Amino acid sequence: MKKKLRWKIILIFAVIVLCVFLFYPPGQKIMLGLDLRGGMHLVLQVMTDDAIDNETDMEILRLQERMQKKGITFTTVVKDEERLGRFSINEFDVMKERDLRALITDEFKEWDTSFAGNRVFLTLETNIIFYLRDQAVRQAMETLRNRVDELGLSDIPIQRQGTGERIIVELPGVENPERVKNILKKTAMLEWKLVYAQAPTREELMTQIGDVIPENQEILEGDPDRGNTGYYLVSRVAVVTGKDLRSARRSVDEWNAPSISFSLNPEAGRRFEKFTGDNVGNPLSIVLDNKIQEVANIKDKIPATSGGIIHGSYSIEDAEDLALVLRAGALPATIKYLEERTIGPSLGKDSISRGFTSIVIALLLVMVFMVFYYRLAGVNAVTALIINVFILLAALAYFKANLTLPGIAGIILTIGMSVDANVLVFERIREELSTGKGVISSISTGFSRAFRTILDANVTTIIAAVFLFQFGTGPIRGFAITLIIGITASMFTAIFVSRTIFDITVSRKKKIEKLSI
Repeated sequence: MKKKLRWKIILIFAVIVLCVFLFYPPGQKIMLGLDLRGGMHLVLQVMTDDAIDNETDMEILRLQERMQKKGITFTTVVKDEERLGRFSINEFDVMKERDLRALITDEFKEWDTSFAGNRVFLTLETNIIFYLRDQAVRQAMETLRNRVDELGLSDIPIQRQGTGERIIVELPGVENPERVKNILKKTAMLEWKLVYAQAPTREELMTQIGDVIPENQEILEGDPDRGNTGYYLVSRVAVVTGKDLRSARRSVDEWNAPSISFSLNPEAGRRFEKFTGDNVGNPLSIVLDNKIQEVANIKDKIPATSGGIIHGSYSIEDAEDLALVLRAGALPATIKYLEERTIGPSLGKDSISRGFTSIVIALLLVMVFMVFYYRLAGVNAVTALIINVFILLAALAYFKANLTLPGIAGIILTIGMSVDANVLVFERIREELSTGKGVISSISTGFSRAFRTILDANVTTIIAAVFLFQFGTGPIRGFAITLIIGITASMFTAIFVSRTIFDITVSRKKKIEKLSI
């Protein structure tokens, strides 16, 4: 018995030491949420139509390549500008219709087809459109998380609002919120497109091309922020995009000006090598977010292993930010700001002060009541309660969970729930003592009979908290996290720790006839 009790004491002591190690000093280990630290709350809308449009462009390029390899001639492949996820192949060789049907059936299974003479219409299936929309939001969240990580802003809450297309981003304690907003919003869709014509104004360019924009081509404007004010007729589909980047970093060009150097992954490198070899002497543009950054003539085939440099009138910070978003990946769709809310740091400090005061008052009131009502047994409950708070703070520090104002409310509720478990046990022990049973027997029976009730109550509360965490937003999730951790810890403190303290008390006396409860 004494050996078993010794191991219980060692375990409790080890838990306390571990908890102190995990959350001390609390100012550095406990992450404060937006409402306590101050900062920005953003609601972003993912324009998922862009993702479907980009998918259609990539599939058009892939289909053209496959048709050329199979010797299926055609005049144009045109995207339907009025209906999302739809394009047509015009004037294909009807003698090759069987081959075209087989190609689409084997390699383009996600597209519904409709043949009409020497034309075929391809429409993306509805369930695939839903899937692409969902994936666009998920990918946008991951890209945003990569960007804030690159900025050194760890543990920033980024979550989806329900199952829709909105994302909530909280930026506690951000020193330069405008810079962070610009980095988050930048789509960073990098593309390399062949240039067919250019002019200082759109009107002059339209005159050059006979006022008709050829199919599979488009007009893009130069980026005036980079000193480029012209207009360009370019290919609609890019040969390589930012998705093909292997790395990107800030560097300097031959004039020692800030620029961005990049390298492509092996497959894109081989594709780019073939493309440049086939277009020696033609101008090639670098496009960022549908604006021409620069245009250069292809002098020779560019080896697959080579990288490149993006020039422009960048400041050091601009070049660093652009390299950052390129490394983190392009957003799958445009981001639109729907809501922006700023919380000042002074309000956050006031919330911390009030929250800390409420926790202290709650603890003191509970402690006084327990000691007054249960006497020395109440000291047992107070000890278990303090250990419970230690475990809760240590868990918040270990999981890097943000402590919010509702989270403080969760801590206070946890204090009440933890003491409630002790009350159930103590009342069961009192009932056993009133029937004339011995102290040791009453303690054992009280804990065993109260355990099922405590377990049922805590499990149902945890289930409710899990749903709050799953479907709630930032503040609600903060409340749910502290509640789940606190109630789980109370099972250990109210049952194991409290029982151990009783065992220590009765083991110190050879014969014990009464219990101060």
